[in-house]
Amino acid sequence: MTSYLLAGGGTAGHVNPLLALADLIRAEEPEAEIVVLGTREGLEARLVPERGYELVHIERLPFPRRPNLAALRFPARFARAVRETRALIRERSIDVVVGFGGYASAPAYRAGAKEGVPVVIHEANAKPGMANKLGARSTPYVGVTFEGTPIPGARVTGMPLRPEITGLDREGLRAAAREHFGLDPVKRTLLVTGGSLGARAINRGISASAAELAAADIQVLHIWGGLTEVEDPAVPGYTVIPYCDRMDLALAACDLAVSRAGSTTVSELSGLGIPAVFVPYSHGNGEQRFNAAGVVAAGGALLVEDDELTPDWVRAVLIPLVGDEARLADMADRARGAGALDGTERLLALVREALAAR
Repeated sequence: MTSYLLAGGGTAGHVNPLLALADLIRAEEPEAEIVVLGTREGLEARLVPERGYELVHIERLPFPRRPNLAALRFPARFARAVRETRALIRERSIDVVVGFGGYASAPAYRAGAKEGVPVVIHEANAKPGMANKLGARSTPYVGVTFEGTPIPGARVTGMPLRPEITGLDREGLRAAAREHFGLDPVKRTLLVTGGSLGARAINRGISASAAELAAADIQVLHIWGGLTEVEDPAVPGYTVIPYCDRMDLALAACDLAVSRAGSTTVSELSGLGIPAVFVPYSHGNGEQRFNAAGVVAAGGALLVEDDELTPDWVRAVLIPLVGDEARLADMADRARGAGALDGTERLLALVREALAAR
Protein backbone atom coordinates (compact mmCIF):
# COMPACT_ATOMS: atom_id res chain seq x y z
CA MET A 1 0.00 0.00 0.00
CA THR A 2 1.32 3.43 -0.97
CA SER A 3 0.91 6.43 1.33
CA TYR A 4 0.60 9.82 -0.36
CA LEU A 5 0.97 13.25 1.21
CA LEU A 6 -0.68 15.85 -1.01
CA ALA A 7 0.13 19.43 -0.04
CA GLY A 8 -1.40 22.68 -1.23
CA GLY A 9 -4.31 24.98 -0.91
CA GLY A 10 -5.43 28.53 -0.42
CA THR A 11 -7.18 28.98 -3.76
CA ALA A 12 -9.20 26.81 -6.10
CA GLY A 13 -6.24 26.81 -8.48
CA HIS A 14 -4.27 24.80 -5.93
CA VAL A 15 -7.07 22.74 -4.38
CA ASN A 16 -8.87 21.51 -7.51
CA PRO A 17 -5.88 19.81 -9.17
CA LEU A 18 -4.96 18.29 -5.81
CA LEU A 19 -8.42 16.79 -5.51
CA ALA A 20 -8.39 15.60 -9.12
CA LEU A 21 -5.18 13.67 -8.47
CA ALA A 22 -6.52 12.32 -5.18
CA ASP A 23 -9.66 11.06 -6.92
CA LEU A 24 -7.64 9.25 -9.59
CA ILE A 25 -5.37 7.65 -6.99
CA ARG A 26 -8.41 6.51 -5.02
CA ALA A 27 -9.99 5.06 -8.18
CA GLU A 28 -6.87 3.17 -9.28
CA GLU A 29 -5.46 2.29 -5.85
CA PRO A 30 -8.38 1.77 -3.45
CA GLU A 31 -6.00 0.63 -0.69
CA ALA A 32 -3.76 3.70 -0.90
CA GLU A 33 -3.60 6.11 2.03
CA ILE A 34 -4.08 9.75 1.08
CA VAL A 35 -3.32 12.53 3.55
CA VAL A 36 -3.73 16.20 2.58
CA LEU A 37 -1.68 18.95 4.19
CA GLY A 38 -3.36 22.37 4.18
CA THR A 39 -4.35 25.38 6.23
CA ARG A 40 -7.44 26.26 8.21
CA GLU A 41 -7.97 29.45 6.20
CA GLY A 42 -7.86 28.23 2.60
CA LEU A 43 -10.54 26.59 0.46
CA GLU A 44 -9.03 23.21 1.30
CA ALA A 45 -10.45 23.50 4.83
CA ARG A 46 -13.91 22.96 3.33
CA LEU A 47 -13.34 21.19 0.03
CA VAL A 48 -10.96 18.44 1.15
CA PRO A 49 -13.15 17.00 3.96
CA GLU A 50 -16.24 17.36 1.76
CA ARG A 51 -14.52 15.09 -0.79
CA GLY A 52 -13.83 12.52 1.91
CA TYR A 53 -10.09 13.05 2.42
CA GLU A 54 -8.19 13.52 5.65
CA LEU A 55 -6.88 17.06 6.11
CA VAL A 56 -3.98 17.78 8.47
CA HIS A 57 -3.64 21.48 9.28
CA ILE A 58 -0.48 23.51 9.12
CA GLU A 59 0.09 27.16 9.97
CA ARG A 60 -0.53 29.63 7.17
CA LEU A 61 2.93 30.99 6.33
CA PRO A 62 3.11 33.63 3.58
CA PHE A 63 6.63 34.25 2.31
CA PRO A 64 7.82 37.63 3.63
CA ARG A 65 8.09 40.23 0.88
CA ARG A 66 9.34 43.18 2.94
CA PRO A 67 11.43 43.58 6.09
CA ASN A 68 9.02 43.73 9.03
CA LEU A 69 8.17 41.86 12.21
CA ALA A 70 6.54 39.02 10.29
CA ALA A 71 9.73 38.58 8.25
CA LEU A 72 11.80 38.34 11.44
CA ARG A 73 9.49 35.65 12.79
CA PHE A 74 9.25 33.69 9.55
CA PRO A 75 12.39 31.50 9.84
CA ALA A 76 11.43 30.08 13.24
CA ARG A 77 7.79 29.54 12.20
CA PHE A 78 8.86 27.88 8.96
CA ALA A 79 11.30 25.60 10.79
CA ARG A 80 8.52 24.57 13.16
CA ALA A 81 6.22 23.78 10.23
CA VAL A 82 8.94 21.66 8.64
CA ARG A 83 9.48 19.74 11.90
CA GLU A 84 5.76 19.07 12.23
CA THR A 85 5.56 17.86 8.63
CA ARG A 86 8.60 15.62 9.04
CA ALA A 87 6.93 14.05 12.07
CA LEU A 88 3.78 13.48 10.00
CA ILE A 89 5.80 11.83 7.23
CA ARG A 90 7.39 9.44 9.72
CA GLU A 91 4.21 8.70 11.65
CA ARG A 92 2.17 7.94 8.53
CA SER A 93 5.00 6.21 6.63
CA ILE A 94 4.56 8.58 3.70
CA ASP A 95 6.05 7.26 0.46
CA VAL A 96 5.82 10.41 -1.68
CA VAL A 97 5.04 14.10 -1.26
CA VAL A 98 3.08 15.80 -4.04
CA GLY A 99 2.74 19.57 -3.81
CA PHE A 100 0.59 22.01 -5.73
CA GLY A 101 1.87 25.33 -4.42
CA GLY A 102 0.35 27.53 -1.76
CA TYR A 103 1.24 28.04 1.86
CA ALA A 104 1.30 24.36 2.86
CA SER A 105 3.59 23.24 0.07
CA ALA A 106 6.91 24.85 0.97
CA PRO A 107 7.22 23.12 4.38
CA ALA A 108 6.15 19.84 2.75
CA TYR A 109 8.85 20.12 0.09
CA ARG A 110 11.55 20.77 2.69
CA ALA A 111 10.28 18.04 5.01
CA GLY A 112 10.12 15.48 2.21
CA ALA A 113 13.67 16.25 1.13
CA LYS A 114 15.00 15.97 4.70
CA GLU A 115 13.20 12.66 5.22
CA GLY A 116 14.52 11.22 1.96
CA VAL A 117 11.02 10.94 0.49
CA PRO A 118 10.56 11.74 -3.23
CA VAL A 119 8.91 15.10 -3.88
CA VAL A 120 6.77 15.83 -6.92
CA ILE A 121 5.62 19.36 -7.76
CA HIS A 122 2.79 20.54 -9.97
CA GLU A 123 2.65 24.17 -11.08
CA ALA A 124 -0.75 25.27 -12.33
CA ASN A 125 0.11 28.73 -13.67
CA ALA A 126 2.32 29.76 -16.55
CA LYS A 127 4.02 32.18 -14.14
CA PRO A 128 5.03 30.00 -11.18
CA GLY A 129 4.57 30.88 -7.54
CA MET A 130 7.44 31.27 -5.10
CA ALA A 131 6.88 28.01 -3.20
CA ASN A 132 7.10 25.94 -6.37
CA LYS A 133 10.01 27.88 -7.82
CA LEU A 134 12.05 27.27 -4.69
CA GLY A 135 10.89 23.68 -4.23
CA ALA A 136 11.72 22.77 -7.82
CA ARG A 137 15.40 23.38 -7.13
CA SER A 138 15.61 20.17 -5.10
CA THR A 139 13.59 17.67 -7.15
CA PRO A 140 13.66 16.50 -10.77
CA TYR A 141 9.95 15.66 -10.68
CA VAL A 142 8.17 18.85 -11.68
CA GLY A 143 5.06 18.96 -13.84
CA VAL A 144 3.65 22.15 -15.33
CA THR A 145 0.35 22.96 -16.98
CA PHE A 146 1.61 25.25 -19.73
CA GLU A 147 4.47 25.02 -22.19
CA GLY A 148 7.13 27.65 -21.49
CA THR A 149 6.58 27.83 -17.72
CA PRO A 150 9.98 29.08 -16.44
CA ILE A 151 10.99 26.15 -14.21
CA PRO A 152 14.18 24.45 -15.47
CA GLY A 153 13.70 20.77 -16.24
CA ALA A 154 9.93 20.84 -15.81
CA ARG A 155 7.74 18.57 -17.93
CA VAL A 156 4.40 19.57 -19.40
CA THR A 157 1.78 17.33 -17.81
CA GLY A 158 -1.19 19.62 -18.27
CA MET A 159 -3.75 20.46 -15.62
CA PRO A 160 -5.32 17.72 -13.49
CA LEU A 161 -9.04 18.08 -14.14
CA ARG A 162 -12.18 16.68 -12.54
CA PRO A 163 -13.65 13.51 -14.09
CA GLU A 164 -16.94 15.31 -14.73
CA ILE A 165 -15.00 17.64 -17.05
CA THR A 166 -12.68 15.12 -18.73
CA GLY A 167 -15.59 12.80 -19.48
CA LEU A 168 -18.05 15.51 -20.52
CA ASP A 169 -20.12 14.74 -23.63
CA ARG A 170 -20.90 18.31 -24.67
CA GLU A 171 -22.76 17.39 -27.84
CA GLY A 172 -24.89 14.77 -26.16
CA LEU A 173 -25.72 16.95 -23.17
CA ARG A 174 -26.14 20.31 -24.89
CA ALA A 175 -29.92 20.46 -25.16
CA ALA A 176 -30.49 19.02 -21.67
CA ALA A 177 -27.85 21.34 -20.21
CA ARG A 178 -29.55 24.40 -21.67
CA GLU A 179 -32.91 23.26 -20.36
CA HIS A 180 -31.34 22.76 -16.91
CA PHE A 181 -30.70 26.51 -16.80
CA GLY A 182 -34.06 27.42 -18.31
CA LEU A 183 -32.54 28.23 -21.70
CA ASP A 184 -33.81 27.50 -25.19
CA PRO A 185 -32.27 24.15 -26.23
CA VAL A 186 -31.46 25.26 -29.78
CA LYS A 187 -30.42 28.93 -29.51
CA ARG A 188 -26.81 30.13 -29.69
CA THR A 189 -25.58 30.38 -26.11
CA LEU A 190 -22.95 32.61 -24.53
CA LEU A 191 -21.47 31.70 -21.14
CA VAL A 192 -20.24 34.64 -19.06
CA THR A 193 -18.33 34.05 -15.83
CA GLY A 194 -15.70 35.77 -13.74
CA GLY A 195 -15.06 32.76 -11.53
CA SER A 196 -16.28 32.08 -8.00
CA LEU A 197 -15.62 35.66 -6.88
CA GLY A 198 -16.95 37.29 -10.00
CA ALA A 199 -15.36 40.04 -12.08
CA ARG A 200 -16.78 43.54 -12.09
CA ALA A 201 -15.54 44.44 -15.57
CA ILE A 202 -17.01 41.30 -17.13
CA ASN A 203 -20.29 41.63 -15.25
CA ARG A 204 -20.86 45.24 -16.20
CA GLY A 205 -19.41 45.01 -19.70
CA ILE A 206 -21.62 42.17 -20.89
CA SER A 207 -24.83 42.80 -18.92
CA ALA A 208 -24.95 46.38 -20.25
CA SER A 209 -25.49 44.89 -23.71
CA ALA A 210 -28.17 42.38 -22.73
CA ALA A 211 -30.81 43.89 -25.00
CA GLU A 212 -28.51 43.90 -28.02
CA LEU A 213 -27.49 40.29 -27.41
CA ALA A 214 -31.13 39.28 -27.18
CA ALA A 215 -31.95 41.20 -30.36
CA ALA A 216 -29.22 39.19 -32.11
CA ASP A 217 -30.97 35.97 -30.99
CA ILE A 218 -28.16 35.11 -28.55
CA GLN A 219 -29.07 33.75 -25.14
CA VAL A 220 -26.74 34.27 -22.20
CA LEU A 221 -25.95 32.26 -19.08
CA HIS A 222 -24.27 34.79 -16.78
CA ILE A 223 -22.67 33.44 -13.59
CA TRP A 224 -21.85 36.63 -11.74
CA GLY A 225 -20.08 35.37 -8.58
CA GLY A 226 -20.89 36.26 -5.02
CA LEU A 227 -18.59 39.17 -4.23
CA THR A 228 -19.22 41.54 -7.10
CA GLU A 229 -22.34 43.46 -7.88
CA VAL A 230 -24.45 43.04 -10.98
CA GLU A 231 -28.00 43.95 -11.84
CA ASP A 232 -30.14 41.44 -13.63
CA PRO A 233 -31.05 43.28 -16.85
CA ALA A 234 -34.39 41.42 -16.86
CA VAL A 235 -34.12 40.69 -20.58
CA PRO A 236 -35.72 37.48 -21.89
CA GLY A 237 -33.00 34.95 -22.72
CA TYR A 238 -30.48 36.61 -20.40
CA THR A 239 -30.20 34.33 -17.36
CA VAL A 240 -28.27 35.56 -14.32
CA ILE A 241 -27.31 33.20 -11.50
CA PRO A 242 -25.03 34.00 -8.52
CA TYR A 243 -23.25 30.63 -8.39
CA CYS A 244 -23.13 27.48 -10.48
CA ASP A 245 -22.80 24.08 -8.86
CA ARG A 246 -22.94 22.35 -12.26
CA MET A 247 -20.19 23.97 -14.28
CA ASP A 248 -20.04 20.82 -16.37
CA LEU A 249 -23.56 21.59 -17.61
CA ALA A 250 -22.70 25.27 -18.11
CA LEU A 251 -19.78 24.22 -20.31
CA ALA A 252 -21.96 21.77 -22.21
CA ALA A 253 -24.57 24.46 -22.82
CA CYS A 254 -22.38 27.15 -24.36
CA ASP A 255 -21.05 27.91 -27.83
CA LEU A 256 -18.59 30.55 -26.58
CA ALA A 257 -17.35 31.62 -23.15
CA VAL A 258 -16.28 35.02 -21.81
CA SER A 259 -14.16 34.42 -18.74
CA ARG A 260 -11.19 35.27 -16.59
CA ALA A 261 -8.05 33.28 -17.42
CA GLY A 262 -7.36 31.23 -14.33
CA SER A 263 -5.28 28.16 -15.09
CA THR A 264 -8.10 25.68 -14.46
CA THR A 265 -10.57 27.69 -16.55
CA VAL A 266 -8.15 27.98 -19.47
CA SER A 267 -7.38 24.26 -19.24
CA GLU A 268 -11.02 23.21 -19.10
CA LEU A 269 -12.15 25.43 -21.97
CA SER A 270 -9.25 24.57 -24.25
CA GLY A 271 -9.31 20.86 -23.41
CA LEU A 272 -13.03 20.69 -24.22
CA GLY A 273 -12.60 22.74 -27.38
CA ILE A 274 -14.74 25.68 -26.27
CA PRO A 275 -13.94 28.98 -28.04
CA ALA A 276 -13.30 31.70 -25.50
CA VAL A 277 -12.76 35.38 -24.88
CA PHE A 278 -10.32 35.64 -21.98
CA VAL A 279 -10.28 38.76 -19.86
CA PRO A 280 -7.14 38.40 -17.70
CA TYR A 281 -7.21 39.61 -14.13
CA SER A 282 -5.07 42.74 -14.15
CA HIS A 283 -3.76 42.58 -10.58
CA GLY A 284 -1.39 40.16 -8.85
CA ASN A 285 1.65 38.89 -10.73
CA GLY A 286 -0.04 38.85 -14.13
CA GLU A 287 -0.14 35.06 -14.47
CA GLN A 288 -3.57 35.01 -16.14
CA ARG A 289 -2.24 36.71 -19.26
CA PHE A 290 0.45 34.03 -19.52
CA ASN A 291 -2.05 31.23 -18.83
CA ALA A 292 -4.08 32.22 -21.87
CA ALA A 293 -1.12 32.92 -24.16
CA GLY A 294 -0.86 29.47 -25.72
CA VAL A 295 -4.48 29.02 -26.74
CA VAL A 296 -4.71 32.66 -27.89
CA ALA A 297 -1.61 32.18 -30.06
CA ALA A 298 -3.15 29.00 -31.48
CA GLY A 299 -6.27 30.93 -32.50
CA GLY A 300 -8.62 29.19 -30.10
CA ALA A 301 -9.37 32.27 -28.02
CA LEU A 302 -9.26 36.07 -27.95
CA LEU A 303 -7.64 38.19 -25.25
CA VAL A 304 -9.47 41.35 -24.17
CA GLU A 305 -8.63 43.86 -21.45
CA ASP A 306 -11.07 44.97 -18.77
CA ASP A 307 -11.47 48.46 -20.20
CA GLU A 308 -12.22 47.09 -23.68
CA LEU A 309 -15.44 45.41 -22.50
CA THR A 310 -17.78 48.13 -23.70
CA PRO A 311 -21.10 48.04 -25.56
CA ASP A 312 -19.19 49.06 -28.69
CA TRP A 313 -16.92 46.01 -28.35
CA VAL A 314 -19.88 43.71 -27.75
CA ARG A 315 -21.59 45.14 -30.82
CA ALA A 316 -18.53 45.08 -33.08
CA VAL A 317 -16.77 41.88 -31.96
CA LEU A 318 -18.72 39.65 -29.62
CA ILE A 319 -22.11 39.51 -31.33
CA PRO A 320 -20.65 38.80 -34.81
CA LEU A 321 -18.38 36.14 -33.30
CA VAL A 322 -21.20 34.26 -31.55
CA GLY A 323 -23.15 34.26 -34.80
CA ASP A 324 -20.27 33.02 -36.96
CA GLU A 325 -20.67 29.25 -36.88
CA ALA A 326 -17.70 28.55 -39.17
CA ARG A 327 -15.33 30.70 -37.13
CA LEU A 328 -16.47 29.17 -33.86
CA ALA A 329 -15.89 25.69 -35.27
CA ASP A 330 -12.38 26.67 -36.35
CA MET A 331 -11.65 28.21 -32.95
CA ALA A 332 -12.94 25.07 -31.25
CA ASP A 333 -10.53 22.89 -33.22
CA ARG A 334 -7.64 25.23 -32.47
CA ALA A 335 -8.50 25.38 -28.77
CA ARG A 336 -8.68 21.60 -28.57
CA GLY A 337 -5.29 21.34 -30.26
CA ALA A 338 -3.76 23.67 -27.68
CA GLY A 339 -5.35 21.92 -24.71
CA ALA A 340 -5.43 18.49 -23.11
CA LEU A 341 -7.76 16.50 -20.90
CA ASP A 342 -5.28 13.90 -19.60
CA GLY A 343 -3.39 16.08 -17.13
CA THR A 344 -4.40 13.97 -14.13
CA GLU A 345 -3.14 10.76 -15.69
CA ARG A 346 0.12 12.37 -16.78
CA LEU A 347 0.76 13.81 -13.32
CA LEU A 348 0.08 10.45 -11.67
CA ALA A 349 2.53 8.85 -14.11
CA LEU A 350 5.16 11.35 -12.95
CA VAL A 351 4.38 10.52 -9.31
CA ARG A 352 4.80 6.80 -10.03
CA GLU A 353 8.09 7.50 -11.77
CA ALA A 354 9.32 9.24 -8.61
CA LEU A 355 8.13 6.31 -6.48
CA ALA A 356 9.89 3.78 -8.71
CA ALA A 357 13.17 5.68 -8.46
CA ARG A 358 13.31 5.57 -4.64
